[in-house]
Amino acid sequence: MRSSRFTALLWVFLIALPAAAHAAPAREDAARTTVLWKPQDGAPAGRITERSDDPEVPDRVIEDVRAPYLAVYAPARPNGAALLVTPGGGYARIVLDKEGTALVPAFVDAAGLTLFVLRYRLPDRVHAEGADAPLADAQRAMRLIRAHASDYGVDPARVGVMGFSAGGHVAARLATTQDAVYADTDPADAQSFRPDFALLVYPVISMHAPLAHAGSRTRVLAASDTPEATALDRYSPDLHVDGRTPPLFLLHAQDDDVVPVGNALAMHAAALRAGVPASLHVFPHGGHGFGTRGATGALARWPQLALDWIQEQTPTP
Repeated sequence: MRSSRFTALLWVFLIALPAAAHAAPAREDAARTTVLWKPQDGAPAGRITERSDDPEVPDRVIEDVRAPYLAVYAPARPNGAALLVTPGGGYARIVLDKEGTALVPAFVDAAGLTLFVLRYRLPDRVHAEGADAPLADAQRAMRLIRAHASDYGVDPARVGVMGFSAGGHVAARLATTQDAVYADTDPADAQSFRPDFALLVYPVISMHAPLAHAGSRTRVLAASDTPEATALDRYSPDLHVDGRTPPLFLLHAQDDDVVPVGNALAMHAAALRAGVPASLHVFPHGGHGFGTRGATGALARWPQLALDWIQEQTPTP
């Protein structure tokens, strides 16, 4: 009995250890993974490349995702709330650490949130959904989280989404799209895909010039089978905010020279018009892609601002 209890405790410790603070970054192989769809023969989960020379500060990206999946980071004592995380990468790749594993110390270990970090397919005509492939994966992920919420100690009514850069575009579309963009595949698809709240961090929002991020816009339009004039509106989530849109948390740096701050401002203005509660945080400095590791000064406090806001949206029962 004693040996059994020791083994169980050791297993919990080993699972939690890689997700601990900065001395031991969270690792992909420490996370529980959940595939979104029945894998197709030969479909690659994705090609991962490490861009950092420092093993203590990983900076991996994943490309060519054909078999999308979730990496799940669970706290020792879940508080019942969860976040579907959609990292950025300009729709050319997905960053796994700066806007994924780097969130674990603050959001999982300290706050008790369960993180579901999505490795989504990128917009491409090779996918049946084309430009909607990232949204299809996000919708499916949200439904699976809710369908299996009890397995994770999660309340299905306290599940939000947090997206960064192009991943912010995925998250914003998830929060503003009314209909599923794929056909139901199993009972999990009876669940709602609409998040209970959404955090958009230096998000790509508008496809219209001059706000559009050129790379994201080019890749979305190339994967779309609709005329450009129609596609520009279809893929600009600020044009689809309405009374059903969940509460929003918007974070941006004024000096962002990659995705203009006007994207967050446009989303906030749309929320005001629709009467949607929206918390807007614009910092004068920070640039683009700061995540948690690159934020300094007052901006470094943004995770706590986000956590306080999440708590307001999801009070513990």
